[in-house]
Amino acid sequence: MPTAHGFTAQGFTAYGFTAYGGPETQRFLELPMPVPGPDELLVEVYAAGVNPVDWKVRAGMHRAFLHLDLPAALGREAAGVVVGVGPGVDGFAVGDPVFGTSARGCGGYAHFALLTASQTARKPAAVSWTDAAVLPVAAGTAHDGLAQLAPEPGETLLILGIGGGVGAAAAQLARAAGVDVAGTAAAAKREFVESLGATPVAYDGADLAEQLRSALPKGADTVFDLVGGEALQTVSTVLPPGDRILTVADPETAARFGARPLSRRSSTETLAELARRVAEGRLDPQVREVFGFEDAGAALRVVESGHPWGKIALDMHADR
Repeated sequence: MPTAHGFTAQGFTAYGFTAYGGPETQRFLELPMPVPGPDELLVEVYAAGVNPVDWKVRAGMHRAFLHLDLPAALGREAAGVVVGVGPGVDGFAVGDPVFGTSARGCGGYAHFALLTASQTARKPAAVSWTDAAVLPVAAGTAHDGLAQLAPEPGETLLILGIGGGVGAAAAQLARAAGVDVAGTAAAAKREFVESLGATPVAYDGADLAEQLRSALPKGADTVFDLVGGEALQTVSTVLPPGDRILTVADPETAARFGARPLSRRSSTETLAELARRVAEGRLDPQVREVFGFEDAGAALRVVESGHPWGKIALDMHADR
């Protein structure tokens, strides 16, 4: 279990995994304090985002391109206060409140973490720690995806998997740009999807293709696929030409539909813009549940179930 203030004789407390596999490999860890290198910041973590990529890393799905020394802390994003600055890093100082992407692949579920400086921004005072912590992965992905798709005002964007964190952020950003939005989600999320200003299309129950034809009689101009698998096959009757389809699907599925893979270009400038939108009330990160650090395993179980609403965060100092 985590210690009262995050420190132990060996360093600090983190929640991570000891081997690639299922949830049985997860546990609290005592890790040595890391030293920030070039383009890195050492941060005392106040909040961390919980994402599907976290359990996929633990399961070994990213081993081909993400090399970790185990045991390792989970977590791809965090918010906190800078306590160390790596060599050559400009624009940040000890004491700065920041949020950003975990360096070296993971590490956000911890009382201290390394963040990539070029993918970190200062946290505005008007933005909560938990809201800031969940911006880099979901809202950052949504921003990058829309930049690639470039839907025009008045066009229709179809989001496959609109009910999750990325989909909810993409819907809000697109609507703010004057784009009409429709999205597939479970029927139980209908009101949630409508609250985003989007037309909901339930993927459970009646035939999805028929529901899409009914909801989008003129089809869609652009498609942002956040589901992968056979989702594109199911909605093929309303798909636009392939160069206007962006997908997180495997390369084989993407190639079959002429879709482009999602390419992340997260930067300090992007994150700062997203935080400004949150501070001004123009973007809601949709944090639906906040867990204490001691319940990190339970938080990840909710995400791994595959049906979370919006975003889930860890509050590292819920007892303060």
